[in-house]
Amino acid sequence: MSFDIEGKYLTFGLGKQEYGARILSVKEIIGMMPIRALPQTPPFFKGVLNLRDKVIPVIDLRLKFGMEELEYNERTCIIIMEFWKKDGTFQLGAVVDSVFEVLNVKAADIEDTPTFGVDIDTNFILGIVKMDEGVKILLDTDLILAAGEGEIIANVS
Repeated sequence: MSFDIEGKYLTFGLGKQEYGARILSVKEIIGMMPIRALPQTPPFFKGVLNLRDKVIPVIDLRLKFGMEELEYNERTCIIIMEFWKKDGTFQLGAVVDSVFEVLNVKAADIEDTPTFGVDIDTNFILGIVKMDEGVKILLDTDLILAAGEGEIIANVS
């Protein structure tokens, strides 16, 4: 396992699974606010929001990961993250069920991503953290969006 994966991760929940995103890519966490839908976008792309006079595209990670859509509640929040694209960075909001904590992850606790076969894309998974209470999946936020999706959404912001 590579030591460059070691570090601090913001952990959040989708359903019964916990995930982690590098804390350096997280700009802020906000409560749910009005999201304006845009026509002819993928179902996981919820639309855009106005955050301090900046237009931020928003995706629903449940839908992006093929999970059932749930009604948002008081624990639902939006993680504003910075994503890399060819000509710089852009901010993107990711709707998650809940946010838990910042976890300091050591390389020794990280397992490589299992291979599930050629039809399952796991490129966006950095690794799996073994914990007493189960596992947490570490995400490479720059790879959550497929190349075409990232370019479309980056052009919205």
